[in-house]
Amino acid sequence: MATDFSDISREGSPAITARLFAWGMLGFLSAFLVNNVLVVGFGMPGTKPIFQGGATGGSWANMAVYIVGVAVAAFYVLSTKATALRWDAMKIHKFNVYLIRAMFWAVLLVGIADSAIAFMRVEGILAGMFSEETTKLFSKSRWVGPYIHMPLIVVGFVVALFTRTLGFTWLALMIVAAELLIVISRFVFSYEQALMGDLVRYWYAALFLFASAYTLFEEGHVRVDVLYAGFGRTTRGFVNAFGSIVLGMSTVWVILIVGFNGKTAIINSPIINFEISQAGGVGMFIKYQMAAFLGVFAITMLIQFVSYFLEAVADKRDEPGHREVAPAAH
Repeated sequence: MATDFSDISREGSPAITARLFAWGMLGFLSAFLVNNVLVVGFGMPGTKPIFQGGATGGSWANMAVYIVGVAVAAFYVLSTKATALRWDAMKIHKFNVYLIRAMFWAVLLVGIADSAIAFMRVEGILAGMFSEETTKLFSKSRWVGPYIHMPLIVVGFVVALFTRTLGFTWLALMIVAAELLIVISRFVFSYEQALMGDLVRYWYAALFLFASAYTLFEEGHVRVDVLYAGFGRTTRGFVNAFGSIVLGMSTVWVILIVGFNGKTAIINSPIINFEISQAGGVGMFIKYQMAAFLGVFAITMLIQFVSYFLEAVADKRDEPGHREVAPAAH
């Protein structure tokens, strides 16, 4: 369940520099994602020509997106100077929780629907239900992706508005059920299809990559602790804030820059081509989404690192409202 922050004060001691950095990072991330769509989807040149001496109107338009993104973030911070750091951290975390929850619903719906389609495609059931032309469409990832997967993803985002659980437990249960189905069908009925393994890998990838941001919030990641346990709260706050920037955000930005670096990048390319596995028509058409999972992981982790950074700065300033987390076994 998402943690309840109703007892956190909305106003606190001003921390303009920390909030400018945090919200500026989110503004820059938003601009980066918008520009990725403009470059990949609409053929705009991006900002590289500006730094290579060949600037065009399109490249300056891409640069303007970054300026607007950071300016909006700065305007928000300067117009809400009295907002407490923990309140900001809570608000950012809550948005991230919604985003992760929506993605869990999306992969759950897409996984069930696409595995059913793959099964009917392999067993020839589609041919008995639809015309020859329609049946052929179900064999094309470029049709299944936009017209079946994308609407289900939208439904997932809508459902997430009315639910409160993150879905980790239910998705884990579905993975166990899918594994059990493989065991029963293989050893009892001597029947197995590539789609069955595809479904398990699809949900496993979602479970581990999407849960990473919330695990950070709950201090659940492995921490090699030599000195940290002996630090006081304010010292821990400094270490966490420093680590969020130097180790966390920097690593995530490497993933984002490499993964979204043009049409041939390792994340963009599979998505725009609706890439499928080598199993072809006998498997699920979800490989392109598994590439997108890396992007979702990086985006949600960056958002959570920003929230974590604000909480850490609040701890460094010894502000009230510190969130105690039960220590995990490391």
